Amino acid sequence: MSIINLTKILNDINRVLLPPVCFGCNAHLIRGEHYLCTVCRNDLPLTDYSFNEENPIDRIFYGRINVKKASSFLFFTENGIVKQLIHHLKYKNQEHIGRFLGDWYGPLLKQNQALDVIDAVVPVPLHKRKLKKRGYNQVALFAERLAFHLNTDYVDHILFKTANNKTQTTKGRIGRWHGKTSLYALADTSYLKNKNVLLVDDVITSGATMEMCAEALLQTEGISVRITSMATVAQFQ
Repeated sequence: MSIINLTKILNDINRVLLPPVCFGCNAHLIRGEHYLCTVCRNDLPLTDYSFNEENPIDRIFYGRINVKKASSFLFFTENGIVKQLIHHLKYKNQEHIGRFLGDWYGPLLKQNQALDVIDAVVPVPLHKRKLKKRGYNQVALFAERLAFHLNTDYVDHILFKTANNKTQTTKGRIGRWHGKTSLYALADTSYLKNKNVLLVDDVITSGATMEMCAEALLQTEGISVRITSMATVAQFQ
């Protein structure tokens, strides 16, 4: 018996003993389905935002930071499937959800002729202590797969977080604004000189995190920054 056939049999046994379930509706997944059943996958709320027309993500950053264009893949709602996916990605050790979403969104970005040639994809970093505690950056695999599909470099060693602050998701806009000074910095201000960079995060809410990261990146001479994320909160529809 070949190793491939043996692996297939073991995987089938594992699926019978511990059948994977859909993160959206908890139904058992069938062969060929990953993370979401076909119904939940079809129900995912895609934004359909692109890099050629103005969209609500662009308007978040108007007058705040000089980014060339912004977009996002999915809508994040309080009780929706996307929230379940992001929750499992960040807190349930389901790192490969990032790969799943990146391999879906990456080809869509590749087809978007309005997206300029990207020289580097940069993920929003975690502080080293949080990274050690979680074991991975939830944005990393998603950003890596975007870089793969865009045939460009994945760069995760330039932008870093300077303090292990508490999550900003429960802070108001003013609290975020006053707490953002020098929270992100560059290890090398020349590495991305004259490059077109795609900055990537998991969820865009007020845009404060992306704004801080973009400010740090814009310390580089000649850099051009574009922004995207796995999801954005539905209030920006």
